[in-house]
Amino acid sequence: MWILSLIWASAPAAELAIRAEALWPVSGPVIPDGVVLIEGDRIVAVGPADEVPIPEGIEVLSGAVVTPGLIDGLSTAGLTGILNQPSDQDHREPLAPVQPQLRAGDGFDPWEELVGWVRGHGVTALHVGPSPGPVVAGRTAVVDTRPAPLSQIALEPDAMVLFSLGELPKRAFGDRGAATRMGTAALVRQALTDAREYGARRRLPLADRPPVELGLEALLEVLERKRRALFHAHRADDLLTALRIGEEFGLDVVLAGAAEGYLVAEEIAAAGVPVVVGPVMLRGWQQGEQANASFANASILADAGVQLGLMSGYEGYVPKVRVVLWEAAIAAANGLGPARALEALTLGNASILGLDETLGTLSVGKRADLAVFDGDPFEYTSHVCAVVVAGQRVSDTCR
Repeated sequence: MWILSLIWASAPAAELAIRAEALWPVSGPVIPDGVVLIEGDRIVAVGPADEVPIPEGIEVLSGAVVTPGLIDGLSTAGLTGILNQPSDQDHREPLAPVQPQLRAGDGFDPWEELVGWVRGHGVTALHVGPSPGPVVAGRTAVVDTRPAPLSQIALEPDAMVLFSLGELPKRAFGDRGAATRMGTAALVRQALTDAREYGARRRLPLADRPPVELGLEALLEVLERKRRALFHAHRADDLLTALRIGEEFGLDVVLAGAAEGYLVAEEIAAAGVPVVVGPVMLRGWQQGEQANASFANASILADAGVQLGLMSGYEGYVPKVRVVLWEAAIAAANGLGPARALEALTLGNASILGLDETLGTLSVGKRADLAVFDGDPFEYTSHVCAVVVAGQRVSDTCR
């Protein structure tokens, strides 16, 4: 109680209050009849309503359940659009299998209607990247979901480098060295080896240095662990290949997709590698590598001690992007449970993205990103009725 009083005494004047029948802060237990006070883009007080008084005259939003803003662990929203027309399809560059020089931020459209749709379902931050397929697809970015210029919404403009293993590279670049899993892995190793040699040559005297190559510069940062290597794969053997390559080159690896992650959960846990699972409801019949997908995948990985996040991912049908809240609900109903599902959607994703000091919980000092629900967040009949991003109310339509 003393801590809450100290927080309130030192907090500046609030501009916005959120009141909830049940406040789910993630950083601690559920707070019945809870209040969050916001000043600017930051949370300045959190606690029970009888200990955190709401100043008179400020705007108050109320709901049944209030959670931290949801974070989509990997999405193509904003790179792909709701109309599925050439003008809103910027998620994949098809010309070459190795393209680490590409930056997701250069193709992201903050005003895309699809971004607004997921924002209306409580998603306040997106980890966006090229769709899997190219062996090295490019670099990802972390953005908030406000319709504003990239310079204002970029939380991490240059986050990870995305690698693809499995069937997608075979289908997309089978005629350029990725016709088999052996060929795909060889292309990854060659790209990393080229970057390592490039790094050594860049340290030569100026007259002997090679010209700057943006793609090799990006991979060099991966080798130096300045940037994480994000391996998208579904089949268990592909996941183990990603771990093996990561160990060979000393990479800081994150796994994405991981439909068969539950088959090698112990191996992933032993490697200390986080997994961003999804989409949970992927079409298992669409590709053979997803035929063994399980709704219990996320819970099995979490039970094994794997650091877990959740993502909407990418699928090749209109509009190519899922709502990560609904994906999490299926994982919650199949062993993960509401508390761990919400943690994966918030603090879990924030930690994997290196943004857990700013995002992921309702805590004093963190960014004021919140979702206001009219019921249980993981109940299909519930709605998100208000969304706050960086202290700004950006949605007030119940969806």
